[in-house]
Formats: sequence, structure tokens, C-alpha cells
Amino acid sequence: MIYLTEQLDSQGPHDDMLVLPFERRQKSRLRVNLESGRVAGLFLPRGTVLRGGDRLKAQDGTLVRVVAAEESVIMVTSDQPIQLTRAAYHLGNRHVPLEIGDGWLKLEMDHVLQDMLVGMGLQVDMKQSAFEPESGAYGGGHRHAHEQQETTSIRAPHKQRGSHD
Repeated sequence: MIYLTEQLDSQGPHDDMLVLPFERRQKSRLRVNLESGRVAGLFLPRGTVLRGGDRLKAQDGTLVRVVAAEESVIMVTSDQPIQLTRAAYHLGNRHVPLEIGDGWLKLEMDHVLQDMLVGMGLQVDMKQSAFEPESGAYGGGHRHAHEQQETTSIRAPHKQRGSHD
């Protein structure tokens, strides 16, 4: 197993790719399979959210490009901007991760929210698409004390004294 321990800027080459949906790109400790089939462990600073296009560096020097996987999402549109604004307000009150574009909103599939949005008079379409929600007003997501803590089956990589890995 290689350990992906460093996040790099998105410019530059890569040796392998890591395709993950948004839910898994929010984890800083995670065992993953790279596109090559190689097994890797994410060991990034807590609170790291990976975006499609990010690059990661492994302890052995391997460079890995992150790809936002296609997943089931709800595309919300309306010819009335105020309706989209209201929808964003109500979804925000529920702390729903939301991708915002010019004339549309995108959120993870949720039948209860889908029904709410249809009831508000919005156009709602289900599709498969990469999901890159807003990172939040303060540059990253946040967790509430009542949310379950992340668990992992990988341990921090350790370098032995005198090792030149």
C-alpha cells in the first residue's frame, strides 16, 4: 500500500488516478483503490476536501490526480431566479451540500428533498454527474458535534529513524 500524504496544486503530471464521489472526497483517512488497481491509503490533514483535478503525492513519490466520480444528483432549474434563490435558502437551512451554477442548483439524490423542490414549483431532473458543491463561506465544510466521527481502518504511515524512503 502507498500512502497519499500531500496535496499539491492541480497543475502538473500524474502517474495514476483516484476516482471518488463527493462523500468519499471529504474523508482524510481512507483506504482506496487507484485506477491502476494499486491500493492506497489517504492520510491527509483533517478537514481536507478533495476536488476533481487535485493532485496528491505519495510518500514514494507517486503523483495521483483526483477525479470527481459521476454520481446520482438532482439538477434543479427554473426560469424564475427568485425560485432558485428560495430553494438555495431552504436547502442551506438543512445544511445540504449544494453546487450552484448560472440558472441551476445541483445536489445529491434525496427523494424527500426532490419532493420538496417539486412542491416549490421547480424543474427537477435526476442525472449522473460529477458533484462539486460549494466549499462554504469560510473555505471548508464544517461538522456538528452530533455528527458521527469518521472511522478508518488505516494507520498513520511511520518513517523509521534513519529511513530514506
